[in-house]
Amino acid sequence: MSDSSYLDWPFFEERHRSLARDAEAWAAAHAESAHGDDLDRDCRSLVQALGTDGWLAHVVAGRAYGGAGETIDTRGICLIRETLARHSGLADFVFAMQGLGSGAISLAGTPAQKERFLAPVASGRAIAAFALSEPDAGSDVGAMACAAVAQGDDYVIDGEKTWISNGGIADQYVVFARTGESGDCGAAGKPTKGSRGITAFIVEASTPGFEVAERIRVIAPHPLARLKFVDCRVPASQRLGAVGEGFKIAMRTLDVFRTSVAAAALGFGWRALDEALARATSRRMFGGVLADFQLTQAKLAQMATTLESAALLTYRAAWQRDQGRNVTREAAMAKMAATEGAQQVIDAAVQMWGGLGVVSEQPVERLYREIRALRIYEGATEVQQLIIARELLRGFALSQRA
Repeated sequence: MSDSSYLDWPFFEERHRSLARDAEAWAAAHAESAHGDDLDRDCRSLVQALGTDGWLAHVVAGRAYGGAGETIDTRGICLIRETLARHSGLADFVFAMQGLGSGAISLAGTPAQKERFLAPVASGRAIAAFALSEPDAGSDVGAMACAAVAQGDDYVIDGEKTWISNGGIADQYVVFARTGESGDCGAAGKPTKGSRGITAFIVEASTPGFEVAERIRVIAPHPLARLKFVDCRVPASQRLGAVGEGFKIAMRTLDVFRTSVAAAALGFGWRALDEALARATSRRMFGGVLADFQLTQAKLAQMATTLESAALLTYRAAWQRDQGRNVTREAAMAKMAATEGAQQVIDAAVQMWGGLGVVSEQPVERLYREIRALRIYEGATEVQQLIIARELLRGFALSQRA
């Protein structure tokens, strides 16, 4: 995006402006827009490049473990994701999944766990993944069936996970499994039901009993898989947090990175607007160009306003989180507005490109495929609506009691 005036907003400090400029220079030189023939190889190469050049340090907390700071700077990762997404959806994916896959360790890991598992992620020597969703437990995390039973100094995990990004190429997975609220795994040795009975574990890809059962192909190619656990024995030392705290850890992790999903959507949307402007001002039509028509001008105005509005919500949420405030409602608003808005902007760009807009690997065609998943993952739009309404109703109820 040629207009970088948004960096002057009061949400940002000078270090953020410098970071955005550096990210733009790096992405312009290193990020490729199109996928190669070997997706796994391309992802590994991007992980290595992002790690070597210091970008992955921004998704890890703790300087002692390779992080850029003691905590994850939400505005920083949003600016990086927005920039990478404008250049390459795959580069944005790789950056984001390193953070999401290791975020729970940054938030809840012991010093020993952080030293062992975070430093390789920050340097690009290891690929991380976040394994929460299941065939019958996506938006409804409380319906999780994958179970972990304590046996001596280990936990034995059985079950499945699906829609797992980086599945098949990750070196380590943060896996959420049902254990019960206490160490006894519930009555009769069975894990208890509900979100309070979930615990998080770090599972290495080399662990016996862990299997990549199926690689899943999607419209915007990235590594995605269904995972299977059969008598998968994990040391108790690789449990994250206390027994039964997995749901809280998962939600805290998503609160960090949900706002950055909105930022990635902005990146896709800004790129689409750039492509629309270029096409509208060069496409000859009826003795002039497409941009001469008021219908086109109205659409461009709507596209820009949609993105600017979503950007304000996105960086408000990022700023609030960096101030230590709760951003459950604000992050949900940002994700909903940015992903839904970017989808509308990209659709309009495709329309302006006409027949070329649906030609495979044209910029707007690729953006059309890339944006769609963002309206689903890390909480579908409908889930964000429920979150926003719940927070509004809770706030109203509290105000009535005051």
